[in-house]
Amino acid sequence: MIRDERGDFYVLEDNLRVPSGVSYMLENRVLTKQVFGELFKDYSIQPVADYPNHLFDMLASLTSRSGEYPEIVVLTPGIYNSAYFEHSFLAQQMGVELVEGSDLIVGDDDCVYMSTIYGLRRIDVIYRRIDDLFLDPEAFAKDSTLGVAGLMRAWRKGNVTLANAPGAGVADDKVVYAFVPKINII
Repeated sequence: MIRDERGDFYVLEDNLRVPSGVSYMLENRVLTKQVFGELFKDYSIQPVADYPNHLFDMLASLTSRSGEYPEIVVLTPGIYNSAYFEHSFLAQQMGVELVEGSDLIVGDDDCVYMSTIYGLRRIDVIYRRIDDLFLDPEAFAKDSTLGVAGLMRAWRKGNVTLANAPGAGVADDKVVYAFVPKINII
């Protein structure tokens, strides 16, 4: 996002495939309120602290199992990823598990499960923060150790929802971006 000489804001890029940066905005707001508290008293500044709740509600609405409390996870490539802080921050703020590909398995029933100390727990929605290429070694890069073997199969059968579905990156293309506000997703 930039501001031109007239003070108008323009969005130069949107990360629809694997969005990044919201946790920094949330933490920045906390610090700004501490340092410049008078700004928030004197001006009508919109709150942003409820973003994780809205994100959770949106992800929960994507579950295909009716009547069930959805099991949601944030799938991260791991601690060496440059956005790992954001992955862990959002998972913690939403009250969901932060998982790596090795924490998940696709069962014989083509459902996704998370390994826990109490056994396997079925996953309904995955907020993925892994690029398409590394998501499933059965479908994409065969040597990927970041994803989950069989994940695409489970997704195609409707047994798990992938937020930021594979292929969403096409909307990140600068040519397509001009049409994003007009795209209606069903």
